[in-house]
Amino acid sequence: MFINKLNQLYKPKRILYYQEASKEQTDAFYKGVIPEKIAAHSGAFGTYDLPGFFYIRGLEKEVIGIEYRLDDERADYPTDLESVILDEAFFYSVELDEEINADRTFINELFAQIARDDDAHRVYTDLNITGEPSVISVFTGYKKIRILYEAKVYSDRADYIIHDDTEHFDKQFLYKAAYMDFITGHFTWNHLVAFLEMPLNAGIRDYAFAHFDIKQFRVINETFGHIAANKVLCNVVDAMNRADFVYASARCHNDNFAMIIKDMPEDEMIRTLEDFFEGLSRLEEDENYRIYYRCGVVPMQRSMLSGNRVADAGKMAQALGTGRAGTQITVYTDKMHGDISWGNYIKGYVETAIKEDEFVVYFQPKYDIKTEKVKGAEALIRWNYKKREFLPPSKFIPFFERDGTIGEIDDVVLRKVCRAMARWKDAGIPLHPVSVNLSRERLYEEDLINHLVGIVDESGIPHELIDFELTESATYENTEHMLGVLKQLREKGFQISLDDFGTGYSSLSLLTRMPIDTLKIDKSFVDPVSTADEREEDITVLRHIITLAKELGFVTLAEGAESKAQVDRLRELGCEVIQGYYYSRPVPENEYEKLCKC
Repeated sequence: MFINKLNQLYKPKRILYYQEASKEQTDAFYKGVIPEKIAAHSGAFGTYDLPGFFYIRGLEKEVIGIEYRLDDERADYPTDLESVILDEAFFYSVELDEEINADRTFINELFAQIARDDDAHRVYTDLNITGEPSVISVFTGYKKIRILYEAKVYSDRADYIIHDDTEHFDKQFLYKAAYMDFITGHFTWNHLVAFLEMPLNAGIRDYAFAHFDIKQFRVINETFGHIAANKVLCNVVDAMNRADFVYASARCHNDNFAMIIKDMPEDEMIRTLEDFFEGLSRLEEDENYRIYYRCGVVPMQRSMLSGNRVADAGKMAQALGTGRAGTQITVYTDKMHGDISWGNYIKGYVETAIKEDEFVVYFQPKYDIKTEKVKGAEALIRWNYKKREFLPPSKFIPFFERDGTIGEIDDVVLRKVCRAMARWKDAGIPLHPVSVNLSRERLYEEDLINHLVGIVDESGIPHELIDFELTESATYENTEHMLGVLKQLREKGFQISLDDFGTGYSSLSLLTRMPIDTLKIDKSFVDPVSTADEREEDITVLRHIITLAKELGFVTLAEGAESKAQVDRLRELGCEVIQGYYYSRPVPENEYEKLCKC
């Protein structure tokens, strides 16, 4: 069982709306099914968390419910549920990768062990896990469960910082050096963390969070000088200090700032921030120069749950802004959080998945358009996650590409393809080339060629039966290095395909230099063929792509043909190979083997 110790967080006095949980509802909850009366309020304004399973001291039975902020006229409180007031409390938060029923005995044993291993030290405060908690809550989502177990503060140094209590420091200078920015005279991120850890010390019940930077700040520095640039920074600080919606703020580093702000409905919050940034959009040295900002906003619920790690979410939303003119405000969503959680989880789980043989290779046959016989296949990966469900590539490939583990996945596919072909060879089954993906990130791996050769040679498969596919977009960066890698692969006897032709940015002059065998025409060119959407211009482009490929000595393969009419039209245009649902969807290894026997 993998335990992810998330953080320690604070929840103010609040009201829990709930219904008693039957055994059937409890079992359903751990499968992600929330009772209708509770689920109807998920994500409502003023809720502190997702619907959860609660153990409350004083209630005789476990309940399923949702927590709300107290006494807010803007909140739409439930009217058909029982309720109980929960006192403010701190919680130790963990996530588990197991889909289990976290009963009270299991939770107590788990946190008893955590208490022995972890003193819950934070930057400014220390917590003790409570032996007899008043509240334990359990939440499900993203194939994990999250447990919040009550804790108590036994050392509160954040109070000294929040209330500027310099008596507890050797010198006032040391305090300012540690927590204040000398350029603007404002507080730094180290100071703001205290508010995130102990908001109650500052009288803050709950809050949203904003992280922003100044677009093209370097241009201001270089064009107007450091004095003007520093004045812009100071103006931002003055505006944050004056703003009535800002509880606390900081200059984090360079031109990056953070604010703990009042929670508001999303449209109101965006308008408030737009007005705030508009008031900071003029440069005193040149009124014609507009200053724009890039801001990530984390709504109250996610801010509260993130605690002192909320900046990660704010910066992620901020990074989604672009460099184009205009201030951009991006609201952090649960989908972003889900993507981050899932991405972090599978990054740690991928080695286990490989060890447990959870990755499965499917084969999508390629057909000779003249003989309509199998000519080869493309190997496509599927993930039989924990041997319980198949995940589509879109659920994991982008994350593996992002964190650099895609090479391990490519190797799994290549090994499985080679082992399958070795079995077919021994059984006397006809062998056809199989294409496998070569991710762009791998082009810079040290000793890549020998590594790939070693995998293929383990199974004794002739190199010409392996076709490495490179997407067109991969040719745009460092083309000389890419061409060198492809040349070496060709010299080793492997085939090379250029996938998704027409969707990237490679020039025609580069195409003439690429040592490829097959040009794969992207599905987007095939989709309108022989349909009501077909245009003469589509056919003209397709015809010229096929003619160009033939004159350069490439085999042309069309992806995505789904009807006989499309296949017939592509045959007329001179296309040689088809890979599409008309002939076959991707099939398991044993089914592709049968097709090869035909």
